[in-house]
Amino acid sequence: MSVGATTRLSRLLAMVPWLLQRQGVPLEEAAKHFGITADQLVKDLELLFVCGTPGHMPDDLIEADWESGRVYLDNAEAISRPLRLGVDEAVALLVGLRTLAQVPGLHDRDAVESALAKLSAAAGEAAGVADSLTVDLARGTQEVTLATVRDGLRLHRRLHLTYLVPSRDETTERDVDPMRIVSVAGRWYLEAWCHRAEGVRLFRLDRVVTVALLDVDGTPPPEAVSRDAGESLFTPSPDDLVVTLDLAPGSRWVAEYYPVEDAEEQSGGGLRVRLRTANPDWVPRLCLRLGGGARIVTPDDVADRLVATATAALALYDASPA
Repeated sequence: MSVGATTRLSRLLAMVPWLLQRQGVPLEEAAKHFGITADQLVKDLELLFVCGTPGHMPDDLIEADWESGRVYLDNAEAISRPLRLGVDEAVALLVGLRTLAQVPGLHDRDAVESALAKLSAAAGEAAGVADSLTVDLARGTQEVTLATVRDGLRLHRRLHLTYLVPSRDETTERDVDPMRIVSVAGRWYLEAWCHRAEGVRLFRLDRVVTVALLDVDGTPPPEAVSRDAGESLFTPSPDDLVVTLDLAPGSRWVAEYYPVEDAEEQSGGGLRVRLRTANPDWVPRLCLRLGGGARIVTPDDVADRLVATATAALALYDASPA
């Protein structure tokens, strides 16, 4: 739904109860109240004329008359009163808005704070209930890491990261210019221009080993373009290898720590997951770390690679002096 359609729908929902309480209101006066032209009001009334309750028979539709220059509505009792939020709905919205207001890099903060002020005033006692609730957005992320990254974003300063790359089982050192922080599925990510990769990268903050605020301007270069908000966070490559793993109950954390395409519950508390990787060598290393807590179902060549790696490791133990 476009912004224009959303705005019009909101106006129509407010217009019906307002007109029902002011039968015969002049067309121009009604248009002025809703901040639109008389022609736009007529178009809204023409739309209302074909709206109603399910059934779509003549008796189910809203009746609108404006030919005399005055507006009359009938058969709209189902929406004759403005919508009111319940206490639970108001509390949920207040907590959500307050949480959103804390997100760093939020561009339309004024709109959030304005909506929060209006809703708090209208909610009455519900606002007090919302004060006792908080949302923890820092799950799995060190508070000092999140705070330092926020400072870098706010002050436009470059950051130095020591970052864990699970697919290669290594830590890397990089200088980045922060662009924004996003929270997806309860995890924090830093979107930044990475000087090592010379491109825009996403860094999961619970994989940041250390972070330091540098005394260097951190304004991203002009070619640093944020991913569109409508796109998924991760874009799979057609060259990625799809691996199916059976995880024992003690290894279910893999499905939370690594992005998986799907997960299926198994008997005994296990989990079957499918994940993508650009580096097939990483999967056998992961399984070895899990110590029998994972089994490669497909593809066969990766499973064979795991067997060969484990056999070679055991041979080294056998060859070592007692």
